[in-house]
Amino acid sequence: MSKLTHINQNGNAHMVDVSGKAITTRTASAVGYVSMQAETLQLIVDGGHKKGDVFATARIAGIQAAKKCADLIPLCHPLALTSIRVELTPNIELQRVDIETFCKLDGKTGVEMEALTAASVTALTLYDMCKAVDKTMEISGIKVSEKRGGKSDW
Repeated sequence: MSKLTHINQNGNAHMVDVSGKAITTRTASAVGYVSMQAETLQLIVDGGHKKGDVFATARIAGIQAAKKCADLIPLCHPLALTSIRVELTPNIELQRVDIETFCKLDGKTGVEMEALTAASVTALTLYDMCKAVDKTMEISGIKVSEKRGGKSDW
């Protein structure tokens, strides 16, 4: 296991110095889902929710969250993202909404946290908009699905 990069020689948390790193194109994708009752999913898909377009609201919330990641996660670098995508796909068979996010930039540090933050806030917004009609909803599976650029790809 490698050494934690956000801990200095004295054991204190600090922001990593990336000034010596090369600027490269970096991307990351994250996934997650919100499980719910079939009726709730159908309400969203049909656009019949009293609060409006659930998918549009959740998508915009995810995009805003990626842009605000450094304000939310203490040791994240503020980044000039060049692309953010948030996709929501109703999965009728599994009674859930699948979430996939993508973030990109040309910079010195990765965008995994931004992709994860987008996925998390998208899920939270979906939950918030529908909690009045479905108390059984569950947010799960949020993880990085792909990372490109920098020292390692996975």
